[in-house]
Amino acid sequence: MNARQPGNVVILGTGATGYTAAKVLRAEGFTGDITLIGNERGATYRRPAVSKELLLGTKSIDQVVLGPEIDDVLVRAGVTATAITDSAVQLDDGDSVPFDTLLLATGSRARQLDLPGSGHAFTLRSATDVAPLHADILRTGSLLVIGGGLIGCEAAAAARALGAEVTVVEAASAPLNRIAPQSVSRMYRELHADNGIEIHTDVAVTEIEKQTDGTLRATARDGRAWCAGTVLVSAGSVPNTELAADLGLDTRSGILVDASMQTSAAGIYAAGDVAEVPNTVLGGTYRSEHWNGAIDQATRAARSILGLDVGPLDVPWGWSTQHGINLQFAGWTSASDEFVVVRGSIEERRFTACAVRENTLVGAIGVGYPKDIRQVRSRIANRDHIDRDLLGQDWLDQPHAVVR
Repeated sequence: MNARQPGNVVILGTGATGYTAAKVLRAEGFTGDITLIGNERGATYRRPAVSKELLLGTKSIDQVVLGPEIDDVLVRAGVTATAITDSAVQLDDGDSVPFDTLLLATGSRARQLDLPGSGHAFTLRSATDVAPLHADILRTGSLLVIGGGLIGCEAAAAARALGAEVTVVEAASAPLNRIAPQSVSRMYRELHADNGIEIHTDVAVTEIEKQTDGTLRATARDGRAWCAGTVLVSAGSVPNTELAADLGLDTRSGILVDASMQTSAAGIYAAGDVAEVPNTVLGGTYRSEHWNGAIDQATRAARSILGLDVGPLDVPWGWSTQHGINLQFAGWTSASDEFVVVRGSIEERRFTACAVRENTLVGAIGVGYPKDIRQVRSRIANRDHIDRDLLGQDWLDQPHAVVR
């Protein structure tokens, strides 16, 4: 199929999704105008580094840049879109940028806590958040992290490596509760404890109060309280769907799209953190907030804009590095799934565990066996039927075998 030339393309969002889409459009032969619009300044960078290498200070922003400038792409950085009509994007500097085709890659923002004193706390989402948080951790020597998900636990590990005293409080019953079974959550709780970090669970923080000595005190509904010089709120993210909703596009937890990343309006696409995509394997929809999702969906959107084949949606995949341990996960795992350890040992922090839901393989989580994770992704994508009772190392080591 030959690529079509859809007039001028405007991409709203200069992160990995927007950058990759522009790059693919050019690589596939699109010769029309491309405009990238975003409120961050500077080159597009690898956002996963924010809570890892950038916060730790082992890499600079220049070392995590995604790639060079793309030829013949106009970048409007440091501006914010205030409205979208059916043919133009309105900017806060007064400009109006017309489009024939629009890609919404507006991403998401850190979720704020609606409680007294929340203004005293930091959030961590973009590269601009790193320097002030890093400096405050070094200044105070102590950090309280509210939120025991991936970003919160990564930031806690980075702060501990910087020499700070660190405590994590989590509203759920276990850290990493959204993706990991209890056994893996327990392993991470012990990993953090081994490195001097306490994780407290079932904590509903109701107030953050500045003390006379300058420290901050976070109080929970049950009366427990913790003090630290610096507080970081890591309570998940909120997709930036407001402009899409104002335009009348269908939205739910994100902007609803079909498998080609097309929204409910002709000529308007969405991809990345902000998009809610169909789950063509398990049914329903989901929103991917991981690196591979941004890259895959950007590629799909660009090819779709050009009328090219997009192929099947990628199976989600992500990773987290804490205290030198690299966790990888794929598919749609949740704490409520049944997990079967098919290789290694969770207690020894080297394992592969497959997630089974109603006798269907839905994902995997593991440390030290990245090939296993790739294998599971492939099996899920191929919709292989896997007998839960026959899951085991032999199955993983036979890439072409289907167990029925």
